[in-house]
Amino acid sequence: MNKKQKKLLFRILISFALTALLLVVPISGVYRFICYFAVYLVIGFDILRKAAKGILNGRVFDENFLMSIATLGAFALAIYTKSGDYLEGVAVMLFYCTGELFQSFAVGKSRKSIAALMDIRPDRANLKTENGVVTVSPQEIRAGDIILVDPGEKVPLDGVVLKGASSLNTSALTGESIPRDVSEGDEVISGCVNMTGALEVRVTKTYEDSTVNKILELVSSASSKKSRFEAFISRFARVYTPIVCGCAAVLALVPPSVNMLLSLPAGFDIWLYRALTFLVVSCPCALVISVPLSFFAGLGCASKNGILIKGSNYLEALSKTEYMVFDKTGTLTKGEFSVTDIVSFGISQEELLRFAAYCECASSHPIAQSLKKAYGKSINRDAVRNIKELAGRGVTAEADGKVIAVGNADLMEEAGAAIPSSLPKGNSVHVALDGVYAGYLLISDTVKENSANALGLLKKAGIKKTVMLTGDNAFEAKRISDTVGTDEFKSGLYPHQKVEAVEEYLLQKPKRSVLAFVGDGINDAPVLSRADVGIAMGGMGSDAAIEAADVVLMDDDPMQLVSALKISRKCVGIVYGNIAFSLLVKFSCLALTAFGVSDMWFAIFADVGVMILAVLNAMRAFYIKK
Repeated sequence: MNKKQKKLLFRILISFALTALLLVVPISGVYRFICYFAVYLVIGFDILRKAAKGILNGRVFDENFLMSIATLGAFALAIYTKSGDYLEGVAVMLFYCTGELFQSFAVGKSRKSIAALMDIRPDRANLKTENGVVTVSPQEIRAGDIILVDPGEKVPLDGVVLKGASSLNTSALTGESIPRDVSEGDEVISGCVNMTGALEVRVTKTYEDSTVNKILELVSSASSKKSRFEAFISRFARVYTPIVCGCAAVLALVPPSVNMLLSLPAGFDIWLYRALTFLVVSCPCALVISVPLSFFAGLGCASKNGILIKGSNYLEALSKTEYMVFDKTGTLTKGEFSVTDIVSFGISQEELLRFAAYCECASSHPIAQSLKKAYGKSINRDAVRNIKELAGRGVTAEADGKVIAVGNADLMEEAGAAIPSSLPKGNSVHVALDGVYAGYLLISDTVKENSANALGLLKKAGIKKTVMLTGDNAFEAKRISDTVGTDEFKSGLYPHQKVEAVEEYLLQKPKRSVLAFVGDGINDAPVLSRADVGIAMGGMGSDAAIEAADVVLMDDDPMQLVSALKISRKCVGIVYGNIAFSLLVKFSCLALTAFGVSDMWFAIFADVGVMILAVLNAMRAFYIKK
């Protein structure tokens, strides 16, 4: 409980105690008014001050204005009728402030939960220097520095393990409780907790560019991107509040005036009382509070499960997803390629593999990594010159006095190397030396264990079409598509052709449905940006994922897609329920009040009760299970 909440709780308790005392102490006349009004000021001063500030700033018609007018009007009515019944004015303000305190607790709980989930910001780093190890702020570390991470400490910066082996707790980032084992040569990312052995790490990114900082920036800015529902509620409140104030004025003035014209008792006090009750009932607190709170809780639930959503607008859009388009490598498959066969012409298989590895020595593509791994020897980078990476085709370079081309059939055609007509089906990486075809290497990829299960569950959840896009040949693409169960696939695509394919599906889908593209976030930035919702899978440490995508799945498990869809739909369902319930109760109570069926006490419980129920329902969004 923060200082503000403690102060409000103290005032509520004092006001309750003083009100109870006034109910049993015999007091009347002007002293009765002074005592009740003093209690009213104790509990309602902040509301009156906010209402006055709103009027001065041009924001007249808000809930503070409604509460102030209604409660002060109740006091004025008691004075006018000489009834001495000031309890209603105090009670309305007292119950309203109790509801505000309850709502404050709910919002505070959500914020604390998210803060606890994202409490991954490292506060210190052990920097290795010539004079020993010194403890410094992570912001002072530069790329290339060596840091030590002891057991129990957070990894302060992204880097590569130079010495040691350990298990890392990544649950704060991925939502996954299973530790990740690392040893020499493995990458580590900031925000993980080192559980067992000491590690010596060479830093690869400064704090500003680190994974932990990018995640914290993303989460902190998520609440600024409002959903369509939140924008609607804001517009609704701006229009609704002046209308109900006008209706209250009509209710207070028109019926008594008509009665006077008809020579009937005017009943100003009766209709003024109804108008004041009408104002209390009309306060849109339940909607104004519960809708943003529902989305805030949904974003927190997603973060807890390792799903970073950049705003409630994307959370809402994700709930409407009916078309889902997947990149293949690193998304549905592991992206862990291995060389399964080597066929050479005119040179040995070892020489063919050596030329391929040297040509791909500067590439970070998974296939290039598999070639270098298959070669298994150190590569003299100084012996390789004029390396050119050609998007969607391959790589060219010069080594040992030869021009090497490593890539697909299109690159071979550009190099003037004729490919033999009889080649095995599958992923072939072709090699040409000085424009002469030298052979090929067969590469195979592995499907992720949960890909087929995830796609099956997505279809059960209402995804109408699943599509896989890949640069692989048709044989390999069909094999993967049949294995995981996509409805369609498109093969042999260059990066720009993937964008064109997504644009085609955007034209095909129904107008109100949403198309999501799921990629590995490394080279899919254009497609992620073009889709209605871009989802980057396995985004840990990937700058492209965090920058280009609307949703970042911090683990590379396809089942996280199912969790993301479930969380978004549950959250939006809660929002729909709160809007329908609040409006139904609100308009029913307004009608009853206008016809004199309900009194001020009923209005109090209708307003505060609906707000509390809506807030409780909104908090359910934070506890959605995987």
